[in-house]
Amino acid sequence: MNQETLLALMMDLHRDGARQGPGSEAETLRALELTRIDPLAKLQVADIGCGTGASTLVLASKLQNAQITAIDIFPEFLDVLSTRARAMGYSEKIETLTKSMDKLSFADESLDLIWSEGAIYNLGFAQGIESWRRMLRTGGVLAVSEITWLNPLPPEEIRQHWNTEYPEIATASEKITILEHGGYDLLGYFILPSTNWLENYYMPIEDRIDKFLQRHGGQLEAEELIKMERREMDLYRRFKNWFSYGFYVARKR
Repeated sequence: MNQETLLALMMDLHRDGARQGPGSEAETLRALELTRIDPLAKLQVADIGCGTGASTLVLASKLQNAQITAIDIFPEFLDVLSTRARAMGYSEKIETLTKSMDKLSFADESLDLIWSEGAIYNLGFAQGIESWRRMLRTGGVLAVSEITWLNPLPPEEIRQHWNTEYPEIATASEKITILEHGGYDLLGYFILPSTNWLENYYMPIEDRIDKFLQRHGGQLEAEELIKMERREMDLYRRFKNWFSYGFYVARKR
């Protein structure tokens, strides 16, 4: 399947989801508390890889005087976010930007907070924290969730899967070392619970599959994508004690 077709099908499958990756409002709030940011301060915030805005809207609700730029490569996701923001009265606080995360043009030291849930893997963790660092002011905060081993010796099947899909998967201690060597000081870290994967992400996808296949009746590429999604779900259900997203909150040194 070519990349353009894959991306179009993924957008269509995930556009109607409240989330485009594992997470929850509770975990977003937990990470926000770890930032130690004054919720009344005037802040410039970027939510990178925001999808349809689950985390963006939580940030807008809690950061009273923040201006948030919500960034995603899919304009269709940002259209959904804009509709939700209008309905909640946050339109003036949230600006959307259709752009790849490796082509951001924020001025140096212009952001107080960079947020990214389940998206930094598109750049790679090490490259992401390095390339985004220049945009953060000194003392600014980075908050990202990143695929993480919960045990350094996983079973061979899941180890091979992730080494193929995302070779940068590593333990939390290794990720924290990368942050510290990259000019950040850790403020906090925690693991996303399995409910964030199952109830909040995979089960809603399963509920949308039939209608998705109906929209793309007979299209082999659509059936191939669903096969990939189901394999991912199966792997998580069988190996959820071995990996998850870790949420890392760190201050630019």
